[in-house]
Amino acid sequence: MTDAAESPRTNFIRQIIEADLASGKHDRIATRFPPEPNGYLHIGHAKSIVLNFGLAQSFGGICNLRFDDTNPIKENMEFVESIKEDVRWLGFDWEDRLYFASDYFEQLYGFAVELIEKGLAYVCELNAEEMRAYRGTLTEPGKDSPYRDRSVEENLDLFKRMRAGEFPDGSRTLRARIDMASPNINLRDPVLYRIKHGVVHHQTGSAWCLYPTYDYTHPISDALEGITHSLCTLEFEDHRPLYDWCVANVSVPSKPRQIEFSRLNLEYTVMSKRRLTDLVGEGHVQGWDDPRMPTLAGLRRRGYTPASIREFCERIGVTKSDNLVEMALLESAIREDLDAKAPRRMAVLRPLKVVLTNVSENQQMEASNHPKDAAMGTRSIPFGREIYIDRTDFEEQPPKGFKRLIPGGEVRLRNAYVIRCEEVVKNEAGEILELRASVDLDTLGKNPEGRKVKGVIHWVSAEHAVSAEVRLYDRLFGVATPGAGGADYREAINPDALRVLTGCMLEPALRGAETGERFQFEREGYFVVDPDSTSEHPVFNLTVGLRDTWGKGRS
Repeated sequence: MTDAAESPRTNFIRQIIEADLASGKHDRIATRFPPEPNGYLHIGHAKSIVLNFGLAQSFGGICNLRFDDTNPIKENMEFVESIKEDVRWLGFDWEDRLYFASDYFEQLYGFAVELIEKGLAYVCELNAEEMRAYRGTLTEPGKDSPYRDRSVEENLDLFKRMRAGEFPDGSRTLRARIDMASPNINLRDPVLYRIKHGVVHHQTGSAWCLYPTYDYTHPISDALEGITHSLCTLEFEDHRPLYDWCVANVSVPSKPRQIEFSRLNLEYTVMSKRRLTDLVGEGHVQGWDDPRMPTLAGLRRRGYTPASIREFCERIGVTKSDNLVEMALLESAIREDLDAKAPRRMAVLRPLKVVLTNVSENQQMEASNHPKDAAMGTRSIPFGREIYIDRTDFEEQPPKGFKRLIPGGEVRLRNAYVIRCEEVVKNEAGEILELRASVDLDTLGKNPEGRKVKGVIHWVSAEHAVSAEVRLYDRLFGVATPGAGGADYREAINPDALRVLTGCMLEPALRGAETGERFQFEREGYFVVDPDSTSEHPVFNLTVGLRDTWGKGRS
């Protein structure tokens, strides 16, 4: 789909690809999106998805979906399936190119044997603590392992026995033999294989007790798939020399080029999988698809559209410098998308009954489904003697500038008449029970000459209203950078990130709305039908307000 393709706006990766194609280095580009199936994808992954699949589309190349599944302890099929769903939802198709790094386990083992035979890998018996001590620091070189100079024959025998399961976890590793004095710690004889007994891999079952590391698996998987441009975020920049070392020293069929770009850092949220896992596991949210989460599943449930997320990814661009992106930019993208697409409806979230004293019979009002798109048509809205308005649209003692209903004042009902508040009915405690108002029956769709009515409010017919639950979602954290300065990011969780309103009154056109349908509730914001919704108990989620008012009055 062309609207899902990466924008033709120039960025440094596009310039590299254009130069490679022009020089004849590649006839066709091949990229890949390589998630680890140890959690749900978040908005940061969307940037990588849009970039990798979009560049491939733009240049007539291909993009693979590959799961880098080298750590079965944290991985499972739930995450695999959720990732596939998210990529499809964003509008991209890997066709028949779905791969798992575990598809290559036998080949990876063979390449490790090749490294041993070349004297470039050895079996080490240092435990994790000893290995850290030998590795050195950023300012001090490391020390050679006492097992570094084993013979090729001994290493081959030990490695074969590691695969056969003769040794316990942590007792042996296979390490690359590179340079313990390298200023790049990643080149100080990194671990290529470790032993993991008693785990069941979601693809290979119990066939292996020996698992390759990500840094070894990833470059070789790219090379086996013929990837031309291996795009990753900046934290892998220091790993690039190891990436290049791996593909240079084994007999893989191609030599991919790793290129780093800035990851997405977004205000008022966290992007660490570990922290997101903790939010779910500790019960701070109601699951990976909680609409407060920055996961694609959460954003989808909140009502975000694939087009809005792709547009957001285009707007933030592709750079080599990390930066913090304003949440308002993401919210603006969905607001603009839904403004053009979402049908309009009226919904009273905090109902206050109004009895219209001079109305005796029900009527039908005609309303546009979209003020800017006549093709969306119109709908009929029932109007009767009793209606609901929002409690915030009435004030007995109005503040300065209040333009809604007041005692003795007039206001226009959207798509209907001008009404005047004649009486405020209260209980013994002084609480407002209902209003009594008169209708000017000559004002349907017009203002009589010389008469000015400034306020326009929404309403629903009490007799025909649909009772619903509405969930008002806000930003998950109350500060732009939760966890900054070493603070516990949990302390910044916004206690008002979810407010649940029950007994909301919706116009009858919303009866039977299906999961995922999106609407603009006039004067309130954009809402989506939640998967929890039923015909007996409709549930709507706030996607985003009509304008950016977040943060006013907040520190």
